[in-house]
Amino acid sequence: MTPPDAAPTPAAAGLTPADAADAARLVAFGLQPKLLPARDVEYAELLRRHRDEPAFARLTDAIAAGLGLIVLEVSTRAGMAVTAAEDSVFAVRMGDYARRAATDSADRFLHGLAHLAVAALAFPRPEDLADDGYIGRVTVNGVDAFVRQACRRLEERAEEQGENTDPATGAPGLESAWRVYARRSATGATKDARRLAGSTTGIVGKAVAFLVDSGFLQRTGDESGGTYRTTARYQLQVRDMAASAAMTELLELGVVPVSDGGATLLPPDQGDDLDLVADAGLPFHS
Repeated sequence: MTPPDAAPTPAAAGLTPADAADAARLVAFGLQPKLLPARDVEYAELLRRHRDEPAFARLTDAIAAGLGLIVLEVSTRAGMAVTAAEDSVFAVRMGDYARRAATDSADRFLHGLAHLAVAALAFPRPEDLADDGYIGRVTVNGVDAFVRQACRRLEERAEEQGENTDPATGAPGLESAWRVYARRSATGATKDARRLAGSTTGIVGKAVAFLVDSGFLQRTGDESGGTYRTTARYQLQVRDMAASAAMTELLELGVVPVSDGGATLLPPDQGDDLDLVADAGLPFHS
């Protein structure tokens, strides 16, 4: 006899092996981030079952948990939105991405800053991040310009506070983010004006391409180095990282979004003593 407080087994809940297969199929759909429920009848039907059949929903969530997946949301808006726990076989480690994108430690640092800036620019206000209907827009050139403006603001503050603005070369891990980014060329110097992979716009371009491949952004045009819009999955991911120290500090500079995917910063608040700390949770820093 099953104890009253025990979780019901599939048989006790009236579920069959076919139901378990359907639940696993729904998890598999969730691992295809570019797949939209509106474009797949089976996916949409399984989402309906998850919504309307509590026993099926519990079974699906249990299968996801067993695979080391964290369910962020299950809806027609986001689909079966999952993220991998750190020890999951499905984990896409951002540090691994950075090492594939660049072998130089300074470049890995810049890739982390680019991802942080895209997230901050896509959802600059708490209400944007909380609104399920909000769609953020970013451009490659807009992200680069935004980070460089932040670099200038932070450099001014460092000078006002008498901080060392010329740390030892060859030790990017000891530098604040703005010091690394500000020294890098925006586009490089090719004869045909193409952006170099190691330039800051090249690094931002790689970052947004990775986010497109992950189902977090959708490309909408070629203007301003490439224009992109956010997806529901990306909003869920950014909500998850919004409390990080680096994200908070970047947003507290006062981002003002504009409709073309660019942004500016609010005039500095007199007496604002915000510092950007080198180890403040930036991705790819380690």
